[in-house]
Amino acid sequence: MQYSFRCILDVETDVIRDISINADATLEELHKSISNAYGFSTQEMAAFYRTDEEWEQGEEIPLINMNTTGHANEMKDYKLSEVFSEMNNRLLYIYDFLDMWTFFIELRKIDTNLNPKEPKLVYSLGELPIQAPEKNFISENISDDFNDEFGDELEDDFDGGEDGSNFY
Repeated sequence: MQYSFRCILDVETDVIRDISINADATLEELHKSISNAYGFSTQEMAAFYRTDEEWEQGEEIPLINMNTTGHANEMKDYKLSEVFSEMNNRLLYIYDFLDMWTFFIELRKIDTNLNPKEPKLVYSLGELPIQAPEKNFISENISDDFNDEFGDELEDDFDGGEDGSNFY
């Protein structure tokens, strides 16, 4: 079975790659295919994130598990057929956590008559920018709640110990 994915780089101008790949391939193989299609090395850290119809980021599936306690899954642990069980399934893909290249990955077509051995770039539009765009991450402002709960204790610690001594 063949899956066809549309990979859209999150930049102002359209930079799109369509990739066909065997449904039995792993997320790690898809990672390598996307990296190659955009001219990246496959050596940088990367992760897929489950997402909903609104592209809201969910569970992380990393290239390599950096968790030192317990078992966490890695890209190599997931076959595409397990992750993409129906049409229009989506994932976010982050390549290189220093530059934060961000991609929208969408399953566009399932062909049960084809069984490719190797991934294939089938469509390419647009040029990769020289550098990744800056990302603005917005989070809830929890500083007021945090300061209400811990502010006095932190001020004491940063001003010096209870005896007035400094930590430097």
